[in-house]
Amino acid sequence: MSVKKEASGRRSVQVEVEVPGTPEEVWQAIATGPGISSWFVPAEFEMRDGKPVKVKLDFGPGMESSSTVTAWDPPRRWAAESPGWQPGSPIIADEWSVEARAGGTCVVRIVHSLFASTDEWDNQIEGTESGWPAFFRILRIYLTHFRGQRSAIMQWIAPAAGTEAEAWETLTAALGLKGAASGQHRAAPTGVPSLSGVVEHFTQSPASALLRLGKPGPGTAAFGAVNFGGSIMVTLNFYLYGDQAAATASRETPLWQAWIEKHYPTPAETTKPE
Repeated sequence: MSVKKEASGRRSVQVEVEVPGTPEEVWQAIATGPGISSWFVPAEFEMRDGKPVKVKLDFGPGMESSSTVTAWDPPRRWAAESPGWQPGSPIIADEWSVEARAGGTCVVRIVHSLFASTDEWDNQIEGTESGWPAFFRILRIYLTHFRGQRSAIMQWIAPAAGTEAEAWETLTAALGLKGAASGQHRAAPTGVPSLSGVVEHFTQSPASALLRLGKPGPGTAAFGAVNFGGSIMVTLNFYLYGDQAAATASRETPLWQAWIEKHYPTPAETTKPE
């Protein structure tokens, strides 16, 4: 991965993925609140006079972001700008595009760019670039198997003990995914909330697994272990689809919440009062 640098000071990274669907179908998945929420994070577009003016993304408590929409050309292209990721950083511009290909597929492309006179902020857009392939795999599964269906999300991020590799080993063992390979059917052992499906993707480094779900209902589950600013965290993201998605999420959320609190208590929970 590398940052493209131009004489004007513009620095950019680009990530793309080929997915099934018409431009109109793909546009619904990458340029609407329900669509983005079906494979990324909860999203909402603020509309004015029939056009979007802002897009809000919810990455978790205290990690919400808001961008101003700067271009809107359905079903081909939309763009937005947002404040930098930390005080003093440049404005970040995001440009999404959909390009039709032969055979009933489209290429989805995201370009992140900023203007800077030094390399100080390059690592930030490189980090953003490295995160997209995992979500684009979920997008491809959604458009292949669940296109246009209603969706509901269950998402957790929790602190884990040990190194990133050790946290991944512990998580995959607990979920019945240790040593998994693409194409295998896996099911979680007793003591874990309902979880089974076909492995779509599994890697040790980066620590990442993707399961196309049979249980708790149709959907996709993505698991990972990451070094988040020096803290090791595990991530569990469930994307449920179909008319029963919301009901399934409502039923399963407290079960998974209890499991996570038991196996990944926060530091405050592990300290007993004297």
